[in-house]
Amino acid sequence: MNFIALKMLIGDRARYLGIVLGLTFASLLITQQSSIFTGLMTRTFGFITDLALPDIWVMDPKVQFIDDIKPMSDTQLLRVRGVEGVDWAVPLYKGLLKARLENGNFQTCNVIGLDDATLIGGPPEMVEGEIADLRRAEAVIVDDVGAAGKLARVLPDGRRVPLAVGDSLELNDHRATVVGICRVSRTFQSQPVVYTTYSRATTFAPRERKLLSFVLVKAREGAGIADLCLRLRAATGLAAVTRAEFREMTVRYFMKYTGIPINFGIAVVLGFIVGTAIAGQTFYNFTLDNLRHFGALKAMGTPTRALLRMIILQSSVVGFIGYGLGVGIAALFGQLTRNTELAFRMPWQILALSGGAVIVICVASALFSIAKVIRLEPAIVFKN
Repeated sequence: MNFIALKMLIGDRARYLGIVLGLTFASLLITQQSSIFTGLMTRTFGFITDLALPDIWVMDPKVQFIDDIKPMSDTQLLRVRGVEGVDWAVPLYKGLLKARLENGNFQTCNVIGLDDATLIGGPPEMVEGEIADLRRAEAVIVDDVGAAGKLARVLPDGRRVPLAVGDSLELNDHRATVVGICRVSRTFQSQPVVYTTYSRATTFAPRERKLLSFVLVKAREGAGIADLCLRLRAATGLAAVTRAEFREMTVRYFMKYTGIPINFGIAVVLGFIVGTAIAGQTFYNFTLDNLRHFGALKAMGTPTRALLRMIILQSSVVGFIGYGLGVGIAALFGQLTRNTELAFRMPWQILALSGGAVIVICVASALFSIAKVIRLEPAIVFKN
């Protein structure tokens, strides 16, 4: 019976291809849009993920996400260091500064100032140079994407020459010399990332009374991180959160105050609806066109249960093929765009989501067909 079911399915090539294409489109759209959405959300907290060494981030209580900088007084660093259970605490500057390029254009950069003594909070991977080179005069380290993109030198013929070690640029009218190229997680705004020391970053920054962005804290061995967060809040009046909590804060902010979830959610829902409409209707029409065959099998004594298994098999086959093609095309799309500005991340949860959606479409299509076959009268084969 399985062979007959597959022969009926593949024999009607037009409808067979229509069902597969409908499921492929639904799977592709759901997987692709969900992966782009996940990639964008990952970029919002990429800087937090890059700083894996600190256990706790201390900041102004009004900070809502990683780029919501509310500077603190430098004296807060000493207060944090004085709390019991703190192994070490270092300052971190994070701000947006304008870089003046050789052609006179300006480019906004994410400038990160690291503790002068330890350089904790530096880039996770160096492509050229070493982090220790930041101790040189006027030294900065630039991320590879920014160096090859927005900070690149444009020649008269239009060719772009990436910023390289030894080149210089101006940050807020201060000379900075590139001593290294690093690789970091891309930022949500896709701006170049520039690392330097904390003292030099505060020199680059506009004059303000408060310049301390965050305090990075490492818990002493044996000290509970959750308890230390409570002690830091009580002793300093500042917010103290773990790395995971800070990521969640950032994601919640973008989910709540931006239109990103709604836009991508609409695309995913439309993909599901269109896939259901195309595949469901085509599969139902396929069943209607084959009612005579089902009726003939029923007249020859084939039990209804066997006919239902045939429909389930047909639905499962087209669902498996459509899902595989859709996910495969989405994965290929992500591979081809991995070095572009497009954010794309496909964890296993997205594959499960897409697979669940295809299953729902196939089950809904099969149910309508099953209901028609259950009510089928074998005498239909004798009708003209």
